[in-house]
Amino acid sequence: MDLRKFDGDMTNVDFLSLLMIDFYGSIRQVTVPKSFISEKLIFEGIGFDASNLGFAKVNKSDMTAKPDMDTGFIEIKDGYTILHVLCDVFLTNGELFDQYPRSIAKKTLEYLKKEGIADNAKMLVELEFHIFEDVKHSCDVGHSYYEVLSSEGIGGEYGENPRFHVQKGYHRLYPADKYFSVRNDIVRALETVGVPVKYHHHEVSASQLEIELDFDSLGVVGDQVSIAKWIAVNIAKEHGLYLTFMPKPMYNVAGNGMHVHQFLEKEGKTIFAGQELHGLTKEALSYTAGLLEHSLTGSLLAFSNPSTNSFKRLVAGFEAPIGATFAKGSREASVRIPAYLAKGEERIEYRTGDATANIYFFLSAMVLAGIDGIKKSKDPVKEGYSDPDNGKIYPLNLNLVMDGLLKDNEYLLPVFPKELLENWVKIKKAEATYVYNAPTPQEYELYF
Repeated sequence: MDLRKFDGDMTNVDFLSLLMIDFYGSIRQVTVPKSFISEKLIFEGIGFDASNLGFAKVNKSDMTAKPDMDTGFIEIKDGYTILHVLCDVFLTNGELFDQYPRSIAKKTLEYLKKEGIADNAKMLVELEFHIFEDVKHSCDVGHSYYEVLSSEGIGGEYGENPRFHVQKGYHRLYPADKYFSVRNDIVRALETVGVPVKYHHHEVSASQLEIELDFDSLGVVGDQVSIAKWIAVNIAKEHGLYLTFMPKPMYNVAGNGMHVHQFLEKEGKTIFAGQELHGLTKEALSYTAGLLEHSLTGSLLAFSNPSTNSFKRLVAGFEAPIGATFAKGSREASVRIPAYLAKGEERIEYRTGDATANIYFFLSAMVLAGIDGIKKSKDPVKEGYSDPDNGKIYPLNLNLVMDGLLKDNEYLLPVFPKELLENWVKIKKAEATYVYNAPTPQEYELYF
């Protein structure tokens, strides 16, 4: 991709690409030609059908998308100069649409300030993904299969000559690392459009890779992750490759999480670094307890792990936490306090979630769960979360976590509209029915 920074000059722009986030967290697009770009359009936005983005009933679907020009970046594509801009969505009466993902993130920060707990929630997201040379999949009444191929030694002729053991890829160096240059291209593109990157590396399994972003405010991070995923897929495609953020694209190898490092900030200073257990403050410990409590009910997992494939990743033995625990330096814990940080830099890392999440809903739900823990002065040690063998295992099924959301959602209601929660459960339970009712090749192997 040929990407450029946007300096505010629209003189040479051929098309204005209005980007909207749909209900699931994916980007949608409406493109306006130069002849129709005007100050009025930028100020008033453009009408669209929100029902096709999963948000509204067809009889109440007229809404307006208004560009947030601060998010703009330029792409030169097929000789055309395109200005891409993320949008906010408004009802026809001019009110901000309260179910739109960017609206949820903004309302979460407003609630955080209103409660007097902090001024900001700072987040750092790790993007894990797989890249394949080819992918085939199909399901019908009479067949069901998938096949992935990677020149690092997966599938077909590639499997006969692996570059390394399928689970021994962590921090591999090229030429064993086939995809080093692809990651370089992705990172350079991200930095060009203002998405900060700390580093990138090969992950544990063959064809598994990671790009770690840097800290920013909750809403900004939602935008950055959305754009980063889109750019990564496009650049892989330019290399003739297929990139997926699926939590578990292959059986019996490490899956892709989306770990989120986080802390709350007040008056420009962290309120998580202190003198309590693991160098945290009481607020940080209570925040942690809130995360774990609402994960244990399934409620938070309904947003952090909202797919059937999420629970193929959440299995023991692959550094994918399946229970309500926290610890310093342990990648088996749901909440890890990094052990390598200097005094005064303590933060927490939530390791359970994955990239099938709507990133705005996921980050917001985490902060709201943490706020709930702080307001109730929860103690994670007294709750038993510091014991790695406490037996507090999450509901590891999409139907179960959606049931959990229906029962445990009061902490979300200051920000998440009830209608959004009900619609989320309805759609995700339909996905669960589609997947769980289908026979699998493994079942044929065992039972046919």
